[in-house]
Amino acid sequence: MIEIKTPAELQEQILTADVALLDFWAPWCGPCRMMMPNLENLQSNNPDLPIGKVNVDENQELAKAFGIRGIPTLVLLKKGEVQGTLVGAQSLERLQQFVKA
Repeated sequence: MIEIKTPAELQEQILTADVALLDFWAPWCGPCRMMMPNLENLQSNNPDLPIGKVNVDENQELAKAFGIRGIPTLVLLKKGEVQGTLVGAQSLERLQQFVKA
């Protein structure tokens, strides 16, 4: 997983990928922490899938740019274009389905 701190990192690490996932989260968010093992398993099962983690407390502008209103929020991107979002903690099975869609 890639910690995204700047728009430049977002561009270089995520937006240039064929398919990528962005996880908008915060350290104080219980559901965000609960979902972390599922994201780690998703990454293990899909090593070519870039997963960017955006701390909304530290990156309010990025969260605003993606219209994030609640966390955790996952954004699926294909060639830099938003393909879908999921809000709330998700099971590994749901995450697998989401990235394969």
